[in-house]
Amino acid sequence: MGELFRSEEMTLAQLFLQSEAAYCCVSELGELGMVQFRDLNPDVNVFQRKFVNEVRRCEEMDRKLRFVEKEIKKANIPTVDTGENPEVPFPRDMIDLEATFEKLENELKEINTNQEALKKNFLELTELKHILHRTQQFFNEVCLELDTSALVDLKVTFVTCELFVAGVISRERIPTFERMLWRVCRGNVFLRKAEIEDPLEDPTTVIHKSVFIIFFQGDQLKNRVKKICEGFRASLYPCPETPQERKEMLAGVNSRIDDLQMVLNQTEDHRQRVLQAASKTMRVWFIKVRKMKAIYHTLNLCNIDVTQKCLIAEVWCPVSDLDSIQFALRRGTERSGSTVPSILNRMQTKQTPPTFNKTNKFTSGFQNIVDAYGIGSYREINPAPYTIITFPFLFAVMFGDMGHGLLMTCAALYLVVRESRLLAQKSDNEMFNMIFAGRYIILLMGIFSVYTGVIYNDCFSKSLNMFGSGWSVRPMFGPKGTLDGNPVLQLDPAVPGVFGGPYPLGIDPIWNIATNKLTFLNSFKMKMSVILGVIHMIFGVSLSLFNHLYFKKPLNIFLGFIPEIVFMASLFGYLVLLIFYKWTAYNAQTSKDAPSLLIHFINMCLFNYGDPTNKRLYEGQMAIQVLLVLIALACVPCMLIVKTMVLRQKLGQTFGSILWPLFRASRSHLLRVRTPVLTLFFLSLQFNFGDVAVHQAIHTIEYCLGCISNTASYLRLWALSLAHAQLSEVLWSMVMHLGLSSRSGGGFFGLSIIFAFFAMLTVAILLVMEGLSAFLHALRLHWVEFQNKFYSGQGFKFVPFSFESILEGRFDE
Repeated sequence: MGELFRSEEMTLAQLFLQSEAAYCCVSELGELGMVQFRDLNPDVNVFQRKFVNEVRRCEEMDRKLRFVEKEIKKANIPTVDTGENPEVPFPRDMIDLEATFEKLENELKEINTNQEALKKNFLELTELKHILHRTQQFFNEVCLELDTSALVDLKVTFVTCELFVAGVISRERIPTFERMLWRVCRGNVFLRKAEIEDPLEDPTTVIHKSVFIIFFQGDQLKNRVKKICEGFRASLYPCPETPQERKEMLAGVNSRIDDLQMVLNQTEDHRQRVLQAASKTMRVWFIKVRKMKAIYHTLNLCNIDVTQKCLIAEVWCPVSDLDSIQFALRRGTERSGSTVPSILNRMQTKQTPPTFNKTNKFTSGFQNIVDAYGIGSYREINPAPYTIITFPFLFAVMFGDMGHGLLMTCAALYLVVRESRLLAQKSDNEMFNMIFAGRYIILLMGIFSVYTGVIYNDCFSKSLNMFGSGWSVRPMFGPKGTLDGNPVLQLDPAVPGVFGGPYPLGIDPIWNIATNKLTFLNSFKMKMSVILGVIHMIFGVSLSLFNHLYFKKPLNIFLGFIPEIVFMASLFGYLVLLIFYKWTAYNAQTSKDAPSLLIHFINMCLFNYGDPTNKRLYEGQMAIQVLLVLIALACVPCMLIVKTMVLRQKLGQTFGSILWPLFRASRSHLLRVRTPVLTLFFLSLQFNFGDVAVHQAIHTIEYCLGCISNTASYLRLWALSLAHAQLSEVLWSMVMHLGLSSRSGGGFFGLSIIFAFFAMLTVAILLVMEGLSAFLHALRLHWVEFQNKFYSGQGFKFVPFSFESILEGRFDE
């Protein structure tokens, strides 16, 4: 069948790497990405492995780089991505990298610490400036309130003594702060406040604050007020008593703010220069550090011989890539300067290899659909090549519309044409990345939808009269025509001259305006769904034959595949033949006498042939149908019982061939029969008659009942196609029809608005929602109805050591 239809042939190989060349050899294998290392130290703690210190050093460098990257993002500086893939640095270069990252981290931390202290000082000076600016106004307001002869002494006390405090507080705490002051001090304080219009920049955030001043009398109230201010995290500042002192202090504060602002600007400029220089090489540094970490982590999976001069590794790799792997080992040895070559030795093993299917940008999406169901067993048939055609086709059967398919094709074609630019942008939008990864799937779904739309003759719920209708009704129109004033008159196809023959391609457009449109299309699409479903399932059963042939299991062919295909063909294959026979055996004159195929099929399975309401289709129908049902029933015990009994008989023959020589052997020869005894023991462990019988019974029941339920499941092709067509028709008649029916002068503007609304609903409902629904149903038809006939999916995926996948996991997340 070729490697396209099966997973790659894998082999277990042993690598002997010299200690001085191991690092470079693993580096070359990481660039190649074709080997999967096995852990040869599963019982050794990760902290006790040889290269744990190197891994820790790489993790520390990675932490420092993440810190620098965080600072770069905080400064809104773009990271330069030139697409460069630097080589892995040598182990001796790690010291230089560590020194560079240490210096960069310390410099940034020092800049951040100084900048934070400067910002905190700047905030305090700014708050003090606002306090000094507002203080005189507060004093004037208090003096006006106390300007009575009875309170002259109190006024002098407030103005001349230190019986007031001034500060700033967060704006949202002002109401609670004021109530607390009133209750604790029992109304014996005067509070004046004013909002600071500009937000103040804290070292961590931007906040809105208000200036306040509190007047009181007595040390007791002073202590209470200060404790309340501390509780509400208000900042208190010293404020001079006289206006002249406040004016001089304000001038000094403004001068210090100007100097501090200049220092802050210089500090920020220096920080920007440091971060911009780091952003140019940030991606290269990340690649180097992550590659080094991956190499040392891989080296920890290897064994070290007793001489400490050689590392031994075991890898899974494709047989077809052995030459490339050996060439990579030679490159690594030459790069390290070692004179002793690395050795690759293929090993014989009975362990199950991993499953590896080579893909490209076109087939990867379809392979992901298959792998989502389960990773295929080693070397079994891969459904992905067939899914490339069947998946978009079954989707299109449910989604068939020329207009919607064309829109989907254009959207996918845009992603395909501009894929290199979109890949370079590296979007972080998970939804877009998922759609972009399936761009070729969407493209084929759109193309197939255009094709099925042509077959259905459906374009935005309207038919296209490309070849002229086969119904000749023109002579019946006119002032004296039969159809004049009789809109519900049905055309009889049996009348000569009315029906001119079948439409050349697809459905005749006359059905779009027919009152019995749904009756005709439902019958057509329902029968088409059964035909496609049975063909799809028979094809799936047929693929199981290639698995049995490849794995050399003739018993599964004669007692598995043949009964299954006969059972399917005897019942449901016959039903498909009846559908085609009924289409050809009845014409326009005899169609009214055509019997129901559903009733025929039910009576066939129940051996009920005395139903007078359902006429027979052809001569000898009863004998043929009885024979087919008996053949199908005979296949059930063949799958259920015969296969299990044959397996048991074969095991008995094997036991006899081993035990008979033991009975005839003398005592001197009994010591030589250890191997046959062990073989007998393992065979008895592998074959348990009860387990095999139960497993075969479950498989037989599941297959027989599944043939019925799976055939019915394919009716979703009809149901979703009908739902899509009806939604499209309703959307046209209830939205677009309103704009087209207008005859006024402003109808053009109204039509423009309605068309925009129609287009939005078309994309949101018919393309996105209906498309997703059809996608999920097509997925179910492949996973359940198709793949379970031949695909076990019980393998494990080949995960090669690849720098590309490691870096994609970091930079494309």
